Formats: sequence, C-alpha cells, structure tokens
Amino acid sequence: MKKLRGVAVGTGYFSQFQYEAWNRMENVEIVAVSSRRMEKAQAICDQFDIPTAYDSFEEMLIAEKPDFVDIITPPETHSLFCNIAIKHNIDIICQKPLAPTYKESVALANAIKDSGVRMMVHENFRFQPWHRELKKLLDENVIGDKIHSINLRMRMGDGWQEDAYMNRQPYFREMPQLLIYETGVHFIDVFRYLMGDISQVYSKLRTLNNNIKGEDFAWVQFEFKNGTLGFLDANRFNENTSEDPRLTFGNICLDGNKGTIRLFDDGKITIQKLGEAEKPHEYPFEKINFAGDCVYNTQEHFIDCLRSGKPFETDVEAYLDNIIVQDAIYKSNKTGIPVDTL
Repeated sequence: MKKLRGVAVGTGYFSQFQYEAWNRMENVEIVAVSSRRMEKAQAICDQFDIPTAYDSFEEMLIAEKPDFVDIITPPETHSLFCNIAIKHNIDIICQKPLAPTYKESVALANAIKDSGVRMMVHENFRFQPWHRELKKLLDENVIGDKIHSINLRMRMGDGWQEDAYMNRQPYFREMPQLLIYETGVHFIDVFRYLMGDISQVYSKLRTLNNNIKGEDFAWVQFEFKNGTLGFLDANRFNENTSEDPRLTFGNICLDGNKGTIRLFDDGKITIQKLGEAEKPHEYPFEKINFAGDCVYNTQEHFIDCLRSGKPFETDVEAYLDNIIVQDAIYKSNKTGIPVDTL
C-alpha cells in the first residue's frame, strides 16, 4: 500500500505525542515540520527523524505537496493554517479547541464544506480504550436499555501551585477560559459519544487558584435528548490518589435499568448487575504514549477514513455541537440558569 505523506505545523508540549504516534504508523510518513522558529522545527525533525524543517507553513505545503497536514498549534492560528491548506487542496487533521469562538469555528466549517478538502478535529478522548469499551458495553445493553445517569469525576492536582502549569503548559495561566474550554470540551465529546445529543446544561464554575485567570473548577449538570442525566464534577486544583491522574483523566459511573458500569482512574472497568456482586471486566489497553495510546488511535482513524472515504467521527462540522454545549456551559454559569443546547 502506498504511503500517505504528511506534514505538520507545531512544536509545543503536546506535539511530541502526535509525532511519536505518526512514527509508529505503517504506510504513513511525516516528511516535514514547520514552525515560526526554524530551530524549533529542526529540533522536532532531529528528535523524530523527519527529513525537512521549514519556517514557512505555506512554503512547506508548496514544496512537499503532502496528502495531509497535521495542525498542532494554538486555536487562534487554526483558521489561518486551515485556510492555507484549503487553498492548496490538502486534507487536514487539526487540534482542538477548533477556534477561539463559535463564529470562527462555523466559518471554518463552512470553508471546508465549500472545498474539496476533508477535515477531522483531533479530539482524542473518545479514542481512549476505556471509553471505546464503555461504548461497546452500552451498545450491548449490558446494564439495560435505559441509562439513568452518567457521572464523571476528575481531580488533576496539577493546578494548586503558585506556579501552576509552568512546567508543562504555561499558557494555561493566561487563558480567560480554562477548564471547560481546554479540558472540559473533551468530556463534552465523550458524553455525546456515549449518550448522544445534549439538550440542556446547568453549570457552576469557579477559579480556585488566584494565580491564574480562568476557571479551574466546574460542576455541570447535563440533560440528554434521550432522557439520561449527566454530571461533570471536575477540578484541576485538588489532588488525586491514583498513581497517574493523566491516564483516564477521571472516573465514570454509568447507572442503567439493569445495573452499573464503573470506570476507575487506573483504567479498570467493573460491571455490577442488579442483585449481583460487582465483577471486573477484562479488556486490553496499553499504558503508552498519551492516555492509553489514544493519540495513535485518533490518527489511525483519520488515516483509515482518508483511505476508505468513510466519515470521520469528529468531522469538523459535527464537532460544532461540542462548541455549542461548551458555550452554553459558560452562559449558564454567567446567568445562573439552565441553558438549552438544541
């Protein structure tokens, strides 16, 4: 099978996981990296054995004529880079958040719709192996055909320090919207992946660490179109007792009309049917790369869909629904009342 040739832009903290995953994929080759600073692009090329570094994104596209581009840069740059890729008819996988505002995200989705380019949002939490397994169990009606509730609790413990986030992602400190915009949108997508459309949200957001600008605490109640209720109890301030809080990023409890499924912080899943003892559910996953190798799984899905022509699970237009829910959470917190999302 012919190798697909990819290029990438971005050299920040998270890019390492994407370059490492591309290197393990058969029939894919990243042939160039660009950055505004040539030395950063060259450093990535040296680290991941990529042939060519550029300090101009468009020059890279013109010279390399790739099959696809991976955009791994901050959200305020996404529209610019995506529109350049559209101009050169190059398919796109792009990091989230998609754009700083819903209006910009819609404009980008419309630009894609009007072009011959295909675009997928790199939304990797739904590709974590435990979330794929939960979806499989729900589809099999293991705890019944009616799910009463889904509850997710996250405690990251990486945001209480005076210099919080400085060692990994210092720009977090200056973001006016943090927990929901940067992390919570992952869980919005997971909730929609597992339970379907969200019809209403009610939220309370707080900033616990006064050294940062955005919120680091969220209580969000969800109502789903199918009648299920959900709750997100998340903060990056208080600590977790698990060995690696960044493995699953939280634990989940799903209650149905025939029992309960639990996901634990270490990736363990249990099933407790009504009237029976809780039992472990065995399934395979590896603790490599990021969060159960979900970056690899996301990028593999992108390549498989490019080759087959099948729709991406996180197609750019479909992803707009996540942003609608995200913005409704901020609106609910501001107004103090529930906000409809459909």
